[in-house]
Amino acid sequence: MALKLRSPMPDLSGATEWLNGSGISKEELLGSKPTLFHFWSVSWGLCKDAMPNINEFRDKYANQLNVIAIHMPRSEKDTDIEQIKQVAEDHGISQLIAVDNAHKITDSFENQYVPAYYVFDAEGQLRHFQAGGSGMKMLTKRVNRVLGIKEE
Repeated sequence: MALKLRSPMPDLSGATEWLNGSGISKEELLGSKPTLFHFWSVSWGLCKDAMPNINEFRDKYANQLNVIAIHMPRSEKDTDIEQIKQVAEDHGISQLIAVDNAHKITDSFENQYVPAYYVFDAEGQLRHFQAGGSGMKMLTKRVNRVLGIKEE
């Protein structure tokens, strides 16, 4: 059961570690700009395939959108922080990464999927959720809608 549309942004506490920064709270995100949360796992190929698209979002909308990666381990092996750092580096993930080895953030989002994408508006209401490696066009449409960007 994933979060329903219009649900408030869940709490972001409980990460075992933050990479590329010192972490962020839900309160720091609210009221600034929309946020895209991207759940991924080092052991899942589809996640790696989707990375260039997510990095493109991050760069294209740098001033309009927060992009936060959440690493959700799928097995004990996935909790190796050095491996997570290496994969992040190999795939150019320079945005903030919450390492969720205890599944606390994953549980607060009621998330069961990788890759999974949650788009919240600036007020912290869930506007779009999707899971799986395809559907980048749909994600782009939804992000553009939340940002108020007209489609060409």
